[in-house]
Amino acid sequence: MAEYRVERDSMGEVRVPVDAYYGAQTQRAVQNFPVSGIRFGRDFIWALGNVKLAAARANKDLGLLPKEIADAIIQAATEVVEGKHDDQFVVDIFQTGSGTSTNMNANEVIAGRANEILTGKRGGKSPVHPNDHVNRCQSSNDVIPTAIHVAATQVIQRQTLPAIERLAQALSKKAAEFDKIVKIGRTHLMDATPIRLGQEFSGFASMVEHGIHRLQAVLAHLKELALGGTAVGTGINSHEQFPDRAINYLNEQTGLDFRKAPNYFEALAARDAATEASGALRTVALSLFNVANNIRWLGSGPRCGIAEILLPELQPGSSIMPGKVNPVIPESVMQVAAQVVGNDVTISFGNAGGSNFQLNVMKPVIAYNLLQSGVLLARAAELLREKCVEGIRANEERCREQVERSLAMVTALALEIGYDEAAKIAQEAYRTGKTVREIALQHPKLKDKPDRVAQLLDPWRQTMPGIPKQT
Repeated sequence: MAEYRVERDSMGEVRVPVDAYYGAQTQRAVQNFPVSGIRFGRDFIWALGNVKLAAARANKDLGLLPKEIADAIIQAATEVVEGKHDDQFVVDIFQTGSGTSTNMNANEVIAGRANEILTGKRGGKSPVHPNDHVNRCQSSNDVIPTAIHVAATQVIQRQTLPAIERLAQALSKKAAEFDKIVKIGRTHLMDATPIRLGQEFSGFASMVEHGIHRLQAVLAHLKELALGGTAVGTGINSHEQFPDRAINYLNEQTGLDFRKAPNYFEALAARDAATEASGALRTVALSLFNVANNIRWLGSGPRCGIAEILLPELQPGSSIMPGKVNPVIPESVMQVAAQVVGNDVTISFGNAGGSNFQLNVMKPVIAYNLLQSGVLLARAAELLREKCVEGIRANEERCREQVERSLAMVTALALEIGYDEAAKIAQEAYRTGKTVREIALQHPKLKDKPDRVAQLLDPWRQTMPGIPKQT
């Protein structure tokens, strides 16, 4: 049996694998861009398949495609949406910057499968043509931006946001659980005034909650679609009713609320919405880095570190040190955050450097990195919640011990005896190894006021605003 069949395009004949649905243009792209081996994943193919499906349904309504051809395209595009032909999307991410190769990959796969449905023969251009029929009323220049927005909206709305929301809830639950536990605060990595462990975790929860609001805000611009702008934004070769009909079908298929871009020239010329979304994802990544790194430090030890919290023990931490257990989940999350920050740099550069006149020519790498960021953050947030946050326990004894030993406790004495005198107490406590409380009870202005010292140095009171009144 032959391994190849011959397909043709405007440049001549090309040998294509015999079992491929795609044709000559896809094969040329495979040969031209053997760069990374990285291909578009399920989320993007799902979005692209939905765009082609919606387009075929709209073209059928408008009488732009014969019913038999339209129905075959609809069936083939539906299969793409369902993931039945993911192995046919073979073009490297680092390809022509418009994404034309990937658009033609989709056109040829759908046409090739539609021809098989109608004739029993896979591939080819008859009776279903990849350009004339599957790509009707479309251009790579509006299809790929549309697919980017559809995929990114789906990832952020249905993967990233739910995971981030669950993480915020878990952190809030821990904040409530730890609210009665007083510990020492830290600024500049040095001892500071007391704080409740619950207050510290409420800060973590708030960081994540702010990220939720940021991600929700970017969806408004991602839901503007370029579909209908065709080549340069003028809508050439597209029926005037096509965009609205196709987007209505797209909304029906995806359950998402897309709308036609108010200005096609902006929608094709730059990838600002993708850059905005990436910026929000980057900020979420930095928040997760912050939370994960703080958790890692707070759990450091178990005997010679901070050790104010106890993390779930998941796996042996060393190939040489028996019994060592490391904070592996926070470290994984921190690496995800680093990747997302790097993705954002790529996306920003791709938008600024690739947007010339009527077209951005770095769309594939923008799409890949944007979707990767959304998916990675969703998975990292889930892991941080399930395998770390939910299992954190407070080391209450350690928290009490460090509060009493902290020199920063002296802060509460400053308004009673003055900053300079309070500083002397801290310095004496540090020099002698005694506690602030012990030195304060020897101070000329405080030695006869043990109750007042106890009141001022009450750690719980120090976690609340205001000055304790003398009793």
